[in-house]
Amino acid sequence: MNVENENAKNVKNTKNITITGDFASIGEKIQKKFAVPGDKSISHRSVMFGAMASGTTEVTGFLTGADCLSTISCFRKLGVDIIIDEKNPTNVLINGTGKLQPSTAILDVGNSGTTLRLMAGLLAGQAFASTLTGDDSIKKRPMKRVVEPLTLMGANISGVYAPVTINPPKQPLHGIEYTLPVASAQVKSAILLASLYASPDEKTIIHEPIATRDHTEKMLNYFGANISRDGTVIISKPILQPLRARPVAVPGDISSAAFWLAAAAILPNCELTICDVGVNPTRAGIIAVLQRMGAKIELQNPRNMGDEPVADIFIKQNPLKATTISGDEIPTLIDEIPAIAAVALFAEGETVIKDAQELRVKETDRIKVVMEEFGKFFVAKNPITPHDDGMTINGVCFGENLLHGATVDSHGDHRLAMILSILAMAAHGETVVVGADCADVSFPGFYEMLPQENIKM
Repeated sequence: MNVENENAKNVKNTKNITITGDFASIGEKIQKKFAVPGDKSISHRSVMFGAMASGTTEVTGFLTGADCLSTISCFRKLGVDIIIDEKNPTNVLINGTGKLQPSTAILDVGNSGTTLRLMAGLLAGQAFASTLTGDDSIKKRPMKRVVEPLTLMGANISGVYAPVTINPPKQPLHGIEYTLPVASAQVKSAILLASLYASPDEKTIIHEPIATRDHTEKMLNYFGANISRDGTVIISKPILQPLRARPVAVPGDISSAAFWLAAAAILPNCELTICDVGVNPTRAGIIAVLQRMGAKIELQNPRNMGDEPVADIFIKQNPLKATTISGDEIPTLIDEIPAIAAVALFAEGETVIKDAQELRVKETDRIKVVMEEFGKFFVAKNPITPHDDGMTINGVCFGENLLHGATVDSHGDHRLAMILSILAMAAHGETVVVGADCADVSFPGFYEMLPQENIKM
């Protein structure tokens, strides 16, 4: 199978799935021990940094979702030889020369905000022009927050929404000291990538309001960069020679594990072990939240894969109680909030999520669509109240499951499609998830992991 073409086809075709809920017993039908696909953030970066490096970077556990394949496609257009193993597409070789080549084609990032923003930083210091674009959703994602600091560094960029054209700088980029107005790993990473191409004696200093995921810093240093961190301050020095190729083992993505953690937290008699999951503290906030809510979770067999901490996550259903999620905790679980909101429906009391304005500018406005689509499962009043920076979820399913089958819409958002499917398993009767196939963006094979007797594709 041609993985790249197959994933492109799946994303472009909108398919629905019908799920027959069975709250009392469906939890027992879920596979008890399994792994999830590779971490999306680390997979993206393995290709980008391998493409920048000199030599062959061997990647294992690569995520073959559409977003990461978009990153591969872009770098191939920039002259990088990238080979996907046909027998095992999670094995990828990136043959870097330490130098990118100009592309005559527009670089299409598909639905990948990570590709768009990080590549803007990487391309800002190149001696050739590039244009980045993407799908309709990407064209609505804000780029001003990336363009502004890159422009301060001397980048020559036009456009604050895709398509964005990045022309060669009129002189070498220079280092800056910059305070991020919003905690964003993507913006931080774009600045760090540009900083590598600054004048040799000009370091870049980034101040984060809250520490965000640190995969970029960890992996760039692993490839030979010079980046240091002191609390929420990151200091980067330009590279004087190309990065050097290194092998990368990608752990399982905790953002993909989150849907199964949610299932195990709410479905009776559900007991799961998810193997080889990345539990980087800047990403693993959902574990602490679910433990606080009462779920029985253990991290087993803790170890490292490269510089990334990994563990097997054991979880067992248990009575749940509401909690408040805010402040410094938000960046550690921003992508998992839809899953946490689903769990909160089954927790006693009101769960409050705040300081999560970034949900408004994801693949969808996740505050709005979570409220709207989750609400379709309820005959009575919608238990979710949206706020500008989050939501309040009334745990109306505590002690009694009140979900009813409905027709719900993914809005083309892969994370929404998957958590709606988990809720559908808990609902009474049939649920149709419209546009369910967008799950392939980050979790190819997700629907094959659901109890097959309960679904119709």
